[in-house]
Amino acid sequence: MDPLSDILSLLKPHSYAAAGFNLGGAWSIQFPAHDGFKCYAIVSGQGWIAVDGQTPEFGSAGDCFLLPQGLPFRVASDLGLEPTPAESFYSGTPDGGINVYQGGGDMSGLVANFMLNGNHADMLLTMLPPIVHIKQEADKATLRWSIDQMMAELRAPQPGRPLILQQLATLLLVKALRLHMSDGAKGRVGWLFALADPKMAAAIGAMHSDPAQRWTLEWLAEIANMSRTSFSVKFKETVGISTMQYLTRWRMMLAGDQLLNTDESVSKISSGLGYESETAFSTAFRKTLGCSPRQYRRGYFEDSPLP
Repeated sequence: MDPLSDILSLLKPHSYAAAGFNLGGAWSIQFPAHDGFKCYAIVSGQGWIAVDGQTPEFGSAGDCFLLPQGLPFRVASDLGLEPTPAESFYSGTPDGGINVYQGGGDMSGLVANFMLNGNHADMLLTMLPPIVHIKQEADKATLRWSIDQMMAELRAPQPGRPLILQQLATLLLVKALRLHMSDGAKGRVGWLFALADPKMAAAIGAMHSDPAQRWTLEWLAEIANMSRTSFSVKFKETVGISTMQYLTRWRMMLAGDQLLNTDESVSKISSGLGYESETAFSTAFRKTLGCSPRQYRRGYFEDSPLP
């Protein structure tokens, strides 16, 4: 797999709700803080979305918004209107909790709400601003198929709809992240944006593909087709931490996943990640994640975001 797929596989994003909305007339709806993050797609019409503390964004048909930080937000036809709490607009359907905002057809679309199963959701969420607005025509065309398929499922329920909606919502999420990664890479720091640089992506991909390898700066610089010094400086500038720090944190992410989801011994996990001794592995694990491997397995862990 590629590095983005590797990390998303560990974080295990899944959609726990997908809904259509249909709004008309004069409307302003206030949503409270939320767990996970939301993805909005406008199918027709236009309107405002305002996340607390951020500049409001105006969206039209085909636009997609990611709201990754769980902040309260408002959607409105006119930001000057007094907002109504969102719960006043919910109308649950009997087949799986799909909600539809009732209205008059001035703006319609869909929203998916995602949760991350891993203990390091901040790996992804801290890389993203409070609101991501995908609005370029070429980017909207890339997302259109997924949106159309989700809307078709919402309009005409068929057997297996919850599973199909979850898969389509995940596809929409990954496509949106890919577009944002490419569009927002310039001047941004973090592993997500480093993947837009082919040389950095090659080095990160090598570390991900074989985390137990005894990687050196010289070897990774060669993979990136750069000098050792230039590679070391460029990696820290784009990722935010040194190459070896990134490798250690990636190994610890893999270790944490194995500790929680397998019965492998700490000794076997450490050797599988390239550590010559369990002591060296445990020291690195505690330094990175704030607790011992055995404490982590028992649930005594602290989230440790990967820059």
